[in-house]
Amino acid sequence: MSELNTAHGYTRFGWTKVAWLYLMLIPSLVLGFHALNFERAAIGATFGLLTLCLGHSIGLHRGIIHEAFETSKTFRNVLVTLFIFTGLGGPLSWIRVHYLRDYWQNQPESPDYFAYRHGLLRDFYWNLHLTYVPTQAELVEIPHELAEDRWLRFFERTWPLYTIALSGLFALVGGWELVVVAVCMRVSAGILGHWFIGIVAHKWGYMRYAIEGAAEEGRNTFVLGLISFGEGFHNNHHAFPSSARMGHAWWELDLGWLAIQVFERLGLVWDVRAIGRPDSGKKPSAHAIGLPVGV
Repeated sequence: MSELNTAHGYTRFGWTKVAWLYLMLIPSLVLGFHALNFERAAIGATFGLLTLCLGHSIGLHRGIIHEAFETSKTFRNVLVTLFIFTGLGGPLSWIRVHYLRDYWQNQPESPDYFAYRHGLLRDFYWNLHLTYVPTQAELVEIPHELAEDRWLRFFERTWPLYTIALSGLFALVGGWELVVVAVCMRVSAGILGHWFIGIVAHKWGYMRYAIEGAAEEGRNTFVLGLISFGEGFHNNHHAFPSSARMGHAWWELDLGWLAIQVFERLGLVWDVRAIGRPDSGKKPSAHAIGLPVGV
């Protein structure tokens, strides 16, 4: 498939996500130099670490989307709330896009929007400015218990308000400078960072597994794996999506997996499915083509 608009779907300009991105990015570029100092950067980085690692990588991605562990509804909602504070979007929207992307990337052929046969600049425009609309409704269906979950539906409707409220709080505590650094710069860095890690983790790096019949197999990159809490070990994730552990070798430092182990010891999560454990869950057909797995 060489066209963005195919029999299976089409793209349209994503006015809402574009407006949100540049609402965060423009103040960061214009005012960031004057507002940035060590204290504000530390606050923004700490908040980014908690929300992106615990909320996005662990709570939404591994916990809800891939069901890599079980947890209580209360703790799940705590993690989802942290995800909301990333400013990346609503949880149900992210779940639907993830399901759709996973569907196409595991087919022999994928629409260009979900494949990585193009360059960095083109993907920047496509991924951050366009929205893919499938014409087959079944491709965006998510489990009923998620689609009808009243808390997830509430978070989906209200997610921008959390960032706006946080901006007001930071403005009272630290002035407009703290808002620019700890909200605008943090959120725009999260959006751009997610996009950048996504394309790099599909185009460059080493592969441990070949996945038969999949248009995209992912790549592993040590540095991106480290700073993205394990998400940059993407070939590992493509091969074993239901595994809570994304770093498979001893030197692939997966901070998200370390956090999950802490939660497990505290009794906050259980029935953790991870490669190297006997109850690691279903695994797609894959075989090692590179370094042996260090588990």
